[in-house]
Amino acid sequence: MSPQQSPSSRQSGTGLVLALGLAAMVVSMMQTLVVPILAVVEHQLDITTSAASWLTTATLLSAAVFTPLLGRLGDQRGKRPVLIAVLALTVVGSVLAATTSSLPLLLAARAMQGAATAIFPLALSVLRDELPPRRLPGAMGLVSGTLAVGSGLALVGAGLLTRGADPDYHRVFWLATGLSVLALVVAAVTVPPSPRPSGGRTDWLGAGALAATLVLLLLPVSQGNTWGWGSVRTVTLFVAAVVMAAVWVLVERRVREPLVDMGMFVLRPVLFTNVAGLLLGFGMFTQFIAVSYLVQTPTALAGYGFTASVLSAAVTYLLPATFASLVGAQIAGLLVRRVGARVTLATGGVFGVLGYLWLALQHGTTGSVIAAGMLTGLAVSFGLASLPAFIVAGVPVHQSGIANGINSIARSVGSAIGSAVITSLLTAHLIKGLPPGVPPLPQESQYTTAFVIGAIAFALVTVTALTGLRIEDGRGKTVIRASGQDETAGTAGTAAEPAVAEPAVAKGAVAR
Repeated sequence: MSPQQSPSSRQSGTGLVLALGLAAMVVSMMQTLVVPILAVVEHQLDITTSAASWLTTATLLSAAVFTPLLGRLGDQRGKRPVLIAVLALTVVGSVLAATTSSLPLLLAARAMQGAATAIFPLALSVLRDELPPRRLPGAMGLVSGTLAVGSGLALVGAGLLTRGADPDYHRVFWLATGLSVLALVVAAVTVPPSPRPSGGRTDWLGAGALAATLVLLLLPVSQGNTWGWGSVRTVTLFVAAVVMAAVWVLVERRVREPLVDMGMFVLRPVLFTNVAGLLLGFGMFTQFIAVSYLVQTPTALAGYGFTASVLSAAVTYLLPATFASLVGAQIAGLLVRRVGARVTLATGGVFGVLGYLWLALQHGTTGSVIAAGMLTGLAVSFGLASLPAFIVAGVPVHQSGIANGINSIARSVGSAIGSAVITSLLTAHLIKGLPPGVPPLPQESQYTTAFVIGAIAFALVTVTALTGLRIEDGRGKTVIRASGQDETAGTAGTAAEPAVAEPAVAKGAVAR
């Protein structure tokens, strides 16, 4: 695409949006795929629960390392080749996972699958390149909504493929392989060459320092329940993460072409968008972990719960929230354009508060759990659809890949913290007097506390949207712009087809 090409002459975008939505589905599928089958893997490989937990940790750490770097490479070298390379790596990792019965090779495969997290920010950057501003909110809403679909598909697929007397985890990874291959083929056919890659030198030193910081942070977060939160190993890694973060900031302030423009990322709109992303990730995984455990609790032993199987938990209790997220993402995309991303995000936060308070007060019936879960599903979809709008309007186009990558990592960090907090909470106070051989079960009050914590997280999302993201330009509004428009620092720019979104900040906007 030539620099003179106008937004209206770009491709209509429907096929592109669907292709990128399919690719985004791979992201969430790789993140949640292994959670329902950890017990199956433990049994088949004859490993401990602690060893099996590394299958989720490996993906998390890989995502932390690769997502910011691949997002920046997409800005510099072109989104299309990087996106296709990531999908190809995901296919290789899925095939390896589907064919191996070795724990080291399975961990390597999960690390390759973790790179899929970079697909989402790359997909959003492609949309910014190829679509006119008036279409961005709706397109981003659709692509964001498919994240929830991927999670639901992973849960249902894992339940279906491992049911019966002889479950086999390899089947689940063949499902992942098929979806990854399909996404790769569709992306190769549909995604056009990137317009005007920024080029420049890759900041490998900054990338390494950021990766080390995230690994040192996420490793104790994900393994703290196993190691002990007060253990020397856990505390040492947290301290090392703080030290490495300072080193990373020092590196980025000294190199000529930093991986992350530190001045941009401490701006109020970008900073609080990442704070909102972290809180959203926390709220998402709080629901996933707490509801999954709650409904699978045997009623006869605990006095609460629904004695649901893994498949029933996914289909009956979690899938309705997935559908609510998909529908809500389309509504949220329209709201972002009409009333602004700030109001849309705040509304999502309110839905989350209502859903979690409903769960906290009434989680004893199937109808209540499903209905409340659908409210939290709407909350998640509103958040996922809103956050990219802040990034799109808050950073220049040549930084959109790394900006969306950092926001994705913020959500991953929030998810990891949410998983750790809820898991710790559910093991803190156990039911006494259970028969020998029965796994430990938490007291019901622990679930109530978990749902209250989820409500607090979404309340903070609303507060962040209404206070931290009160941003205006000189006209009191913000213009969402795609590439090919004026992005000169200090100017608001003129969009060929302007789309107004109050909370996002245009280049040169003023924080109030």
